[in-house]
Amino acid sequence: MNKQRTASKSRPADQDRIDNLFSVPGARADRWRALHSAAVDWARGHAGREPVEAALEDFGAYEEFFAYPGQRLVSVLKDRIATGDAEGAARLARRLSESILTRSYKHDTGAWDAVDQSTEPSVELSSSFSTREGTHRPYFEMLVVSPYAAERGALIGAEMRKLRRREDPFVYETVSVPSFEDAVCAILLNPAIAAVTLYEGFEFASRHAAPVLRSVLAAAGFDEAHLRGEDMLLALADGLKRLRPEIDIYILSDRHVERIAGDARATSVRRVLYSVEEMLELHLSVLEGVGDRFRTPFFDNLKKYATRPISTFHALPIARGKSVFKSDWIRDMGEFYGLNIFLAESSATTGGLDSLLEPTGNIKEAQEMAARAFGADHVFFVTNGTSTSNKMVHQALIAPGDIVLLDRNCHKSHHYGLVLAGGQPLYIDAFPMTEYSMYGAVPLKRIKKALLDLKAEGRLDRAKMVDLTNCTFDGHIYNCRRVMEECLAIKPDLIFLWDEAWFGFAHWSPFLRPRTAMGAADTIEKWMADPASVTAWEKQQAELGDNPSSEKLLATRLIPDPRKIKIRVYQTNSTHKSMSALRQGSMVLVRDVDFRTVEAQFHEAVFTHASTSPNQQLIASLDVARRQMELEGYGLVANAIEIALDIRREVNRHPLISKYFRILGADEMVPAEYRESGFVDFMTEGMNFADQVRSMNEDEFCLDPTRITLVCGTAGFDGTQFKKLMADEHDIQFNKTSRNSVLLQSNINNTRSDVAQLIRVLMQICDQIEDQLAQGGDNGRKLFAARVKSLMEDVPDLPDFSHFHEAYRGDAGKLTPEGDMRRAFYGAYYPEGCEYVPIDSAECDQRLKQGPEMISANFVIPYPPGFPILVPGQVVTQATIDFMRKLDVKEIHGYERARGLKLIRPDHAADRH
Repeated sequence: MNKQRTASKSRPADQDRIDNLFSVPGARADRWRALHSAAVDWARGHAGREPVEAALEDFGAYEEFFAYPGQRLVSVLKDRIATGDAEGAARLARRLSESILTRSYKHDTGAWDAVDQSTEPSVELSSSFSTREGTHRPYFEMLVVSPYAAERGALIGAEMRKLRRREDPFVYETVSVPSFEDAVCAILLNPAIAAVTLYEGFEFASRHAAPVLRSVLAAAGFDEAHLRGEDMLLALADGLKRLRPEIDIYILSDRHVERIAGDARATSVRRVLYSVEEMLELHLSVLEGVGDRFRTPFFDNLKKYATRPISTFHALPIARGKSVFKSDWIRDMGEFYGLNIFLAESSATTGGLDSLLEPTGNIKEAQEMAARAFGADHVFFVTNGTSTSNKMVHQALIAPGDIVLLDRNCHKSHHYGLVLAGGQPLYIDAFPMTEYSMYGAVPLKRIKKALLDLKAEGRLDRAKMVDLTNCTFDGHIYNCRRVMEECLAIKPDLIFLWDEAWFGFAHWSPFLRPRTAMGAADTIEKWMADPASVTAWEKQQAELGDNPSSEKLLATRLIPDPRKIKIRVYQTNSTHKSMSALRQGSMVLVRDVDFRTVEAQFHEAVFTHASTSPNQQLIASLDVARRQMELEGYGLVANAIEIALDIRREVNRHPLISKYFRILGADEMVPAEYRESGFVDFMTEGMNFADQVRSMNEDEFCLDPTRITLVCGTAGFDGTQFKKLMADEHDIQFNKTSRNSVLLQSNINNTRSDVAQLIRVLMQICDQIEDQLAQGGDNGRKLFAARVKSLMEDVPDLPDFSHFHEAYRGDAGKLTPEGDMRRAFYGAYYPEGCEYVPIDSAECDQRLKQGPEMISANFVIPYPPGFPILVPGQVVTQATIDFMRKLDVKEIHGYERARGLKLIRPDHAADRH
């Protein structure tokens, strides 16, 4: 249990490969700071020129993929080093390093000058970064893939600069590469790339070391031997679009442009242009493409609305802010929030605004743009949080009596959604992580067994939906494609609800996207369209033979019949949990071939649960969150991953912190049987990017790198205690806790300063523990060891779902445990049919041994661990009572300590319908 994982302090042998992609955002800035430091030492006479040359060489191929500082400035730096100009090299290295670290080159024209002091920036550069009004414009970069990239790239860059105008809403620079592989590396390494232009005639292979990239490309069918001419051109366009679907791709050709444009494979290309005559058209097209993503229909209209002199005669006194700013008593609220939040408030759905319940204008358009961005057919904005999103989906798709297979440990909104809809839950247990008082995810074999049991009893037609949480609170990610394919092989019309409340950001990472609901649905649809899919299904059917046993089906990775299955996938997304949306901002993503048949009832569910007075600022923040992720989401998510890996490395390798704290690795969070690739952990010596990619592609479960389980029980703290200590005394906030751990989550908001503060505080706490142990002597050390043992070893067993009482089983079969939770829930509304039993009483022990059975009247949810250990109609067992007796948490929803468990009297269980 106390495994120590020490990251290698020496530099990994493959660090210089251009396909080492999990450490890009900060590593580049670190390299430039190291170069600057070496140059300063040289200038001061503390070291020679060799460390500077080595530091510059250390950049290797990386700098080829960034527009700044570019070949011109790097050449100037090399010349100063070569000629022995130590002072000049140090000054330029400092300027370049600071510009990269602060990103000032995106708006500071002086950063692009070769001279150290620029008194008069050129008109060309000056006009590049500001509008006619003098405001700075958003900056991005365009990748150009062409033969003779160095020469042609310089010409293209110069030509594009000549075409700039002050009226242009954005400014960009170009990056040129000569090969297919370099293009892939460029868009993975450089998050600023927002557009790609492809010229015919480029090479396939990079001249740099990229073995992992080559193996990945080969596995995806991008093999140089099979790609020639237009095939390679369109294959690269398709490949880049798959990796970063938000990027616009353009093709410039000096021949056969009509044929390329008419090719069915060119659907990923925004425009095909005749290269001899269309440079201005390319420039305008690039600006238009970025502008399409930048536009936020609702937010743009809301800003316009806020500038208009409107008199309000509706029931929203706070609109326009007069009641606030004219008040002697609440004016401070207005000063705190500012005027715009009140000017942008209205209960009207006309005059430039729109209705969230039945959008026909800018909200409708904003939702359509979100659908495009997230790879869905439809998106619905929700301002009541994902708890409401989940209930909407359940009400829209589930009728009374329908069976829903779901994780017992999912968010309570799914359980309450089934109560409201009347669906019968068939609970399936996740694998337990008893020593940390948490559950993992639901193994696919258990889901398949439940479906096969229903089939054996002739009740498979009642199974309507599979409902799972991806990723779980603690970071377990499903192989969504495999789950859906194998379930559809058993029942071709199953609906899937994936609660991705914490995982919405994953769409913007090419490594995580295939593990999302929408990413997997897209992959399956493409597979269905491939004739090879039918061949694969027929081959497996021949191997399985007629009437294969359940055991054989459970042991086989099932292939569905692509001609029969339906893709019916719903994803709920807490946009506010992982993107820049205000609290309670959520989305429902739909990819359902039968949506037209349920669209009316889906809208009824929206009418039922959505507020008729939705907050305008919430809607606007959803619109803006989509814009941000389309334009910079890739880089933000890459940074969040790097921050998380940095935390893992620094905690587990620190000589003092690692004595008392540690971060659990993938091997401790995911049992080996679900890690078929053999992947151990992100920070384990010997593991590299190839292992991580293979785990993402192959394993039944893998770990979200941004979710970090920090064990604090080994420092003598339970999770709740440690969370409170960090918040109250150190201003560091966590979210979820367990008996002996806390969950840290890096997100697009975090910086390396946050990591530094965390490490500093952890070291301070460890110093205090060391001092206390030294002062306490042998007795103090014994007490500390006993405390650690109670937290880390004397942990309660986690209770699985027992069963529903027979009174709530209805027509359920013998093999499956579903029940009518709705009847039990509402049956508990009648006081005469209920009773209370304290869990520590003799009556409780007697009832457990001799009966009558105790039937839970409501949900009982302790925090932590945060999942329902009892649901309405469930029979209370010894395991549940033992767990509750060992719990030392104060917050248990649905349990009254003074009265005990609320139970349904067995003699009344069947009386109420």
